[in-house]
Amino acid sequence: MSTSTTEPRAAGADDRSVVQIGPFHPLLEEPVGFELTVEGERVVAVDARMDYIHKGIERLAQQRTYDMIPILLERICGICSVTHSVCFCNAVEDLLGVEPPPRARYIRTIIGELERVHSHLLWVGLAGHFIGYNTVFMWAWKYREPVCDVFEMLTGHRQNSAIPLVGGVRRDLRVEYLPEARRVLDELDGQVRMLTEAVLDDPVLAARLRGVGVLTPQQVVDYGVVGPTARASGVATDVRRDDPYAAYGELDWQVITAPEGDVFAKAVVRLLELAESIKILRQAFDRLPGGDLSLGIRHVPAGEGIGRYEAPRGEDVHYVRSNGTNMPERLKVRAPSFTNIASFQASCIGASIADVTITLAACDPCYSCTERTIVVRDAAGGEARAVGDLIARSQRETRRIAAELGRPADLVLPAGGAR
Repeated sequence: MSTSTTEPRAAGADDRSVVQIGPFHPLLEEPVGFELTVEGERVVAVDARMDYIHKGIERLAQQRTYDMIPILLERICGICSVTHSVCFCNAVEDLLGVEPPPRARYIRTIIGELERVHSHLLWVGLAGHFIGYNTVFMWAWKYREPVCDVFEMLTGHRQNSAIPLVGGVRRDLRVEYLPEARRVLDELDGQVRMLTEAVLDDPVLAARLRGVGVLTPQQVVDYGVVGPTARASGVATDVRRDDPYAAYGELDWQVITAPEGDVFAKAVVRLLELAESIKILRQAFDRLPGGDLSLGIRHVPAGEGIGRYEAPRGEDVHYVRSNGTNMPERLKVRAPSFTNIASFQASCIGASIADVTITLAACDPCYSCTERTIVVRDAAGGEARAVGDLIARSQRETRRIAAELGRPADLVLPAGGAR
């Protein structure tokens, strides 16, 4: 998939040249390609190619039961693992017309906000690193580490909890660690406030980031931007408030916005959201109800459902279609990065090359979340190829490579096909 936009050539402008960023670049933790057309140091066109990764998650989901799919979906993104598993559960529960038990809803809220805290701290640290401000990087990542420890204490794992389940949660939190979790939150609250004040008062950061990569509110709407990237342009959109799920409708918290729309505003919004997430977590710990963990769903009838979830990067959407069997007929995932990345066409045009990398990083893009295959055509004949043809070709190539390496093919790929 690629998107592009071009600024008209200025009168008397020198010949344009092309600057490649990616698919492998120190800024990029995942392969993605950006092609910048520049006049001197000014960017006049952007082409983004995001189809270097294809894990086939949606296809794999059609071959797994509803109980297995939340665990699979945690592998879409290492930072937003809870996001995709809960969003899928929201979609199936929408199809069923049910709501999880209160304790399950609070547990989903707790693990979701812990994920938001460690994701925002990760972004703040990386943003500092990208502009050469490694003190911010070290502070933010030092503060993030105890949050991941709390996640492990309560769920058994630092990233992939495997807790969400259609109709509730798979298992309870390890409540004996709640006092330690509260202590970490109390300590983190002061650390986040100190970090926020340091960033807001730093003249170097202000000079480097203010006025860079600006998105206007109208551009946010035009490009379908979501999450902190939209809220940093003054657009108060947040699924937790607009379409409440889990326990968010029962808790006191605020949607954070900033009017400027630049990279500095995006940093401010995330830092202030950290304080709101800590507030949510404290309330959820104090109000955690007793009762059942799951509705015990045994069958999903034919139908369709939509799940929405406010990921750290913005609105995540899952669509599920059931044919009445124990596996979905179709799962469609629309992650927030898929829409946010398109906004580079607005935020990078007219910028200098030096500002492009931090502008690209400012929306916290996850490129593995954007995997898409729309249609595959044979390079020779031009005709479209079906999914079965692609799987068969992949199997043939895998066996051929195994033979060249002298490895038995049945150790690489089962004779009956892909599993």
